[in-house]
Amino acid sequence: MKKHFKYMIMMGAFVTIGTSCHKELLNPIPQTSITDATAFDTPARVFNQVLSMYSALKNGNYYGGRYVIYGDIRGEDFLNETTNLVTGADVWSLNPAGTSQNSVKNLWSQAYFTINLCNLFIDGMAAKGTTVVGAALSSNYIGEARLIRGLSYYSLLQFYARPYADGNGSKPGLPLRLTGIKGSGASDLARSTVAEIYAQVLSDLDFAETNLPLTYTTALLSTTRAHRNTAIALKTRVYLSMQKYSNVITEANKIVSAAAPFTAATGVGHSLQANIANVFKPAYTTSESILSMPMATTAGDNPGGQSALGYYYSRTTGNGEFSLNPSGIIANAGWIAADARRSFIATVSGKPYLDLKYPVASPFTDYVPVIRYAEVMLNLAEALARTGTGVDARALALVNAIRKRSDATTTIVATTQQELIDAIMLERRIEFLGEGLRNNDLMRLLQTIPAKGSISAKAPGDVGYIWPISSDELSLNRLMTDN
Repeated sequence: MKKHFKYMIMMGAFVTIGTSCHKELLNPIPQTSITDATAFDTPARVFNQVLSMYSALKNGNYYGGRYVIYGDIRGEDFLNETTNLVTGADVWSLNPAGTSQNSVKNLWSQAYFTINLCNLFIDGMAAKGTTVVGAALSSNYIGEARLIRGLSYYSLLQFYARPYADGNGSKPGLPLRLTGIKGSGASDLARSTVAEIYAQVLSDLDFAETNLPLTYTTALLSTTRAHRNTAIALKTRVYLSMQKYSNVITEANKIVSAAAPFTAATGVGHSLQANIANVFKPAYTTSESILSMPMATTAGDNPGGQSALGYYYSRTTGNGEFSLNPSGIIANAGWIAADARRSFIATVSGKPYLDLKYPVASPFTDYVPVIRYAEVMLNLAEALARTGTGVDARALALVNAIRKRSDATTTIVATTQQELIDAIMLERRIEFLGEGLRNNDLMRLLQTIPAKGSISAKAPGDVGYIWPISSDELSLNRLMTDN
């Protein structure tokens, strides 16, 4: 396994990845003879590396599947049906106890592989690439690299480090690697604090906001490549995880209008879809889709069976690894049967499944949502609700916009600040079911992970509340400590 980890890192020295992505977007041309010494010699080679960073991000072990899945199945809304460790039974049972567990190792390796590609790209642009493509395009490309790197560090924090709220970011975080690793012997690095990692994430996203394009020429590119509003949207998520609510409001106000209908006035014109089903069906390029991972039928251009969201959640077209917990969010009486989001749920063999949110059969080409405009709206609503006193009118309007999009007959009413916060948190569980946000929401608030099925609740102080560090990292990095 040590050799495998070294291979993952060493591959970053050759910044072209063998897997392809969407034919119109993330489709690096194989150039197996290119080394890191020549990878920045032409504009085409530089661009190919930009696409390769996205290819690494959308890998099935990462944002193409398992990172999103793990974020859901740690929570209380899914039940495991197969007891298969390969497909996350240990994650669901809140017991990835060993540093050598596949879930622990593979997510860590792929995220750091992606980070290393970003670092190598940034290094290469400084050395040669900027001269080749010109300053303006170079800034765009580096903005994409830094956004992907920032997203990757944020993602790792959600599983491998204590939440920011535990000690105001003072607890051990991650090794903060900001230069590319091209060979062995360069892995020794002590852990930075959680606060230091968050500071770097925000630095990357701030740079991205300033340097990314405002928009692209097609809806496909505006959905599958980062632009200015992507960076702003992700900052609302990051600041929410830090409980820095005034910062959430500042960022969200850049792309959310003061009153309904809520839209982004500059850059990509984000807004809610009238029908949520449109977000999750071809062409997956709606105004609500801020960033999604594109998939196609080409071999290597999709997550693969045991990593795809549809394989996990659908019993009709996938393997139905996880059913919906009858005592979970679907049991909430306020989520009425006529709500359009209920249409994603089907009863198969007597059990409820999230059968139709990701319904495409093998090779599972549903796009994977990274962040939607609905999340930015609810991030803003929560921040407004938590910073004010009483019932914030705009926060209430935002959460009602989300609810009424799918359930026109219900109006959310709150008479106290806590009732408003509770309504927003409930709406998040309904709206983002199967999109990987439940773990983030529990962690950032230092909440106990609720019991489910045969699995007991996990309190913030319990072993397993956060994951152990990958055994690969511990074996290669002599300065690394375990959780």
